[in-house]
Amino acid sequence: MTQNTSRADGSTVVVTGASGRTGSRVAEAARAAGMRVRAASRAQGFDWRDRSTWAQVLRGADAAYLVYPSDVGAPDAAEAVGGLAREAVDLGVRRLVLLSARGEEQARPTEEALRASGARWTVVRAAWFAQNFSEGPLVAELREDGELVFPGGAVEEPFVDVRDIADVVVAALAEGDRYAGQVLEVSGPRLLSFGEAVAKIAAETGRELSYRAVPAAEYGERLAGFGVPPEELDFVVDLFASLLDGRNARLSDGVRQVLGREPRDFTDFVREAAAAGTWTPLAAAGRP
Repeated sequence: MTQNTSRADGSTVVVTGASGRTGSRVAEAARAAGMRVRAASRAQGFDWRDRSTWAQVLRGADAAYLVYPSDVGAPDAAEAVGGLAREAVDLGVRRLVLLSARGEEQARPTEEALRASGARWTVVRAAWFAQNFSEGPLVAELREDGELVFPGGAVEEPFVDVRDIADVVVAALAEGDRYAGQVLEVSGPRLLSFGEAVAKIAAETGRELSYRAVPAAEYGERLAGFGVPPEELDFVVDLFASLLDGRNARLSDGVRQVLGREPRDFTDFVREAAAAGTWTPLAAAGRP
């Protein structure tokens, strides 16, 4: 990395979503940089929707990583992120880094709420996570059904490794002045379609895996069958319809700009995840 990690030594950083896809990696990278990590989750008594739980997590911290649990563009995200950011500033937590999404217009009110808080803010806008294929709801379809059904069409996306996101976030937390007031866009090093991504997983695992593109509305019907609440479905369908319209079929240079190196390649991610048995059917792996 190009950041001066010595600035991070001994500082305390609040990591929201510390058990999640990005938060767990941010916590790990922050510890490696010499920071004291304060996990903010319901297990530790923190709740984004309960303002009375915020102060006990924020008080005495130097910086915070903010990731909103449903989506940064969710209807209630701007109010929650803005409120927490203002409270953080009042308590002396000035360096705040928000995870946002490239091309997501719905996220702009949340970003603006952070800007208006008075914090030394940084926004990290990320491409689609590579780890969405290995963690979360998509992995079970590939592992057990051998098919990924998704509204990605033939659009290309520069899938980004969440470890790169974490390294960029920690650099921004460690050097708040250097990246204050900046929007950092991060992506992987090349464009792949969702079908090409699944083909790479198939090649590495030796399994017959397929990708079936469906319209966003049809995917919403599948989500309803999976138990997604009706009040969330319209937002999710609109989100996928916009994000997967080709607007993000481009590379971003945030990883190189901040870390001074190329981002991790999707093929390397697939090789590591396959070696760990990520896409091995549970029965074949001897698990119930």
